[in-house]
Amino acid sequence: MRPSVKANLAAFHHDARLYLTLGIANWSIFIDHIPNNVANLLTLRNFGFSGAADLFVFVVGYGVAIIHGKMALERGYIVAATRIFRRVWRLYAAYVVLFVIYIDTIAYVASQSMAPEIIHEYNISGILEHPLRILVRGLVLQEEPLNLDLLQLMIPLMAFFPFALWGLLRRPNLMLAASVALYVAARWFDWSFRVYPDQEWTFNPFCWQMLMVLGGWFAVTGAPGRALHGMAWLRVLAGAYLVFAMAITLMRHSPALAAYLPDIVLNIMTPTDKENLAPYRVVHFLALAFLATHLVPADHPALQWKPLQMVIRCGEEWLAVFCVGVFLSFAGHLVLITGPNLVVMQIVVSLAGFAAMTGVAYYISWSRRQDLPAALRQRA
Repeated sequence: MRPSVKANLAAFHHDARLYLTLGIANWSIFIDHIPNNVANLLTLRNFGFSGAADLFVFVVGYGVAIIHGKMALERGYIVAATRIFRRVWRLYAAYVVLFVIYIDTIAYVASQSMAPEIIHEYNISGILEHPLRILVRGLVLQEEPLNLDLLQLMIPLMAFFPFALWGLLRRPNLMLAASVALYVAARWFDWSFRVYPDQEWTFNPFCWQMLMVLGGWFAVTGAPGRALHGMAWLRVLAGAYLVFAMAITLMRHSPALAAYLPDIVLNIMTPTDKENLAPYRVVHFLALAFLATHLVPADHPALQWKPLQMVIRCGEEWLAVFCVGVFLSFAGHLVLITGPNLVVMQIVVSLAGFAAMTGVAYYISWSRRQDLPAALRQRA
């Protein structure tokens, strides 16, 4: 392990901003998954090229590199790698349980004719005729029901990360270069994971791995981020790019304004190029992260505010909160399509979902503390 990497890992302290970002991503994903909901007009995807998925993947890569990099420093790489693979198993188990219950719930709702059209909307149209076939394909990640795509993506990304971590701890720049090369090759040669019968994953792991490795690279190197924050001109450039991205995105939402966009902008910056992680999307996310970390340092007093503490807690329990959010988004969508889809109802559904996700996060945190010895429980 390189001495500079050891120093950066040893110097790292708890950073609430990581969990705040995961919490924001979880809340955003929840309301983004409820169609025709006024609340999702406020999420990141409506103001620029990147979205909650970018936050999620980058921060998970950053956090896993810190946690397991320190573990490799203290107990060796083999121990760290096995603990990452244990996380892969937990992700897969969570995906399988969520997949089975999720599609069963959707199929039941559709069969009861409460909202029969949702069985096609949620990409499981064959479940009533061939339930076993759909379940088997789901177990091998060959089905992609709506809203499970991000959790599905995290399984191969996390399975790949032990190998990425090995490179990041020894030659971080070389590992990042290899990751970028794989990203470029995947876009050039159209490499992707497939979904039965001939579709592609919503998020291409060959491309999205770069964002996770990039998060790990920033975690283990550390110094480049601190050095860049001293460059005022770079902050101005990042801010200008964010304003440009917001203008383009807002204009796309208005057909009248979109007519003023040059064809080259419409052709190059397609809003649907999420699958292969468009380069301008990566640049937008990096500019956003750069300015956000400059404006909100790790010791910012606002991170102690009670409302933000609730979001942070949802980030600390991100996997459970994400799984709950998938069900809540389906329930919220069902409420809105079977009842009065008023703006007030959309806001109530969104707030109720936030409250439920926060309640789950606090319960899991409280339950975990009860398993600790009394002395440790007092400090937790």
